[in-house]
Amino acid sequence: MARANTSYTCTECGAVHSKWSGQCDACGAWNSITEETPLSAAAGTQSLGASRGRTITLTDLSAREAPLPRTQSGLAELDRVLGGGLVPASAILVGGDPGIGKSTLLLQAAAHFAARGLKTFYISGEEAAAQVRMRADRLGLSDAPVQLAAETVLRDILTTLDAERPDLVIVDSIQTMWSDSVGSAPGSVSQVRAAAHELTAFAKRRGSAVILVGHVTKDGQIAGPRVVEHMVDTVLYFEGERGHQFRILRAVKNRFGPADEIGVFEMTGRGLSEVANPSALFLSDRGTPAPGSAVFAGIEGTRPVLVEIQALVAPTPQSQPRRSVVGWDGGRLAMILAVLEARCGIPFTGLDVYLNVAGGLKIGEPAADLAVAAALLSAREDTALPAECVVFGEISLSGALRPVGQAENRLKEAAKLGFSSAIAPAGGKPGGESGLKVTRMTDLTAFVGEIFGAG
Repeated sequence: MARANTSYTCTECGAVHSKWSGQCDACGAWNSITEETPLSAAAGTQSLGASRGRTITLTDLSAREAPLPRTQSGLAELDRVLGGGLVPASAILVGGDPGIGKSTLLLQAAAHFAARGLKTFYISGEEAAAQVRMRADRLGLSDAPVQLAAETVLRDILTTLDAERPDLVIVDSIQTMWSDSVGSAPGSVSQVRAAAHELTAFAKRRGSAVILVGHVTKDGQIAGPRVVEHMVDTVLYFEGERGHQFRILRAVKNRFGPADEIGVFEMTGRGLSEVANPSALFLSDRGTPAPGSAVFAGIEGTRPVLVEIQALVAPTPQSQPRRSVVGWDGGRLAMILAVLEARCGIPFTGLDVYLNVAGGLKIGEPAADLAVAAALLSAREDTALPAECVVFGEISLSGALRPVGQAENRLKEAAKLGFSSAIAPAGGKPGGESGLKVTRMTDLTAFVGEIFGAG
């Protein structure tokens, strides 16, 4: 009897190897290769000419279809991230660090959707039903019409779902699901892929929306094969720092709405509450302007968000200065420090540099370059920036300041929160509609000379 071919798959990049090794040749990750038993190949061994399939229907690009129906949860921040509400027959993957509040958020969402008439099932593979009920009691949701089950056997779950025909199914989590057609342990690459495929296929076949909870690795990526993120329609990340009460729900993929949209929540004793004005919350603890502080006018998805960037520069007792960054890209900080030294003659040699984005928000757009440079210079010179002033702009390697998108929306948000002036790159719109006094800068040297009296 021929022995079934066993393959070895990397859990980080999904590369397939013929034998096990300690390091993946494709991505270089260590101890990421796991053994995988292939699925039955009976269907693939048949000749394509032995049986004919059905003829598919083709349509023109000009064909018009009815708009997608959406059901709003009543949680405005969640609806914003979903693109306006929950779409039937959609598959959604939600990832986040352990204990960040994924189960709390989805239990609250399940109660809100159920209250709006959706037949909602909550299937927990990590907690017993009694534990989920305790959380519901704490959140004041014990009377919500949500059907609850604690189960990990995928076949039993799908049989129940086919019989009950729910409108919304929440599975917590995909790593705990076990398919008896796959010969590996729950949480393995093949098990996660098979469970995600079956649940996504159920969503498309029955018209039910399915929300899957996914664990994340130490690097912040959803654990398991990356193909799971390609299977689903929407991928959401729930972010936040344990020491902060703020939580950010971020869309990194959405076939039914804008990607990179965010929803802001605040963790309270009664669960997660919405934050209608994130800018005011992120700046709530900001008092008299101090050296090392700059307010950045950013854009997250379609929403303008103002956040405080804090910097501390101090002499180092070590031979190698420290560069510590929280909430921003450490490589981009190194670039800004190099530009300041090479183009403006301001060295940071022998100085420890600490950079923090207040409130636990993570910023990825290059428009924060000028605000970071302003905070660093303010800390180094021990000089506070002008009061009620926001800063934004991208810095090139030549030291030039480049315009950024949606400048008008950034300025309008700053004016709404009481700021009176802004520093922005030259070449953008005048910004007169916002009512702010906008100072336009062409390069970093001009900015240093204008604000700090040096050049």
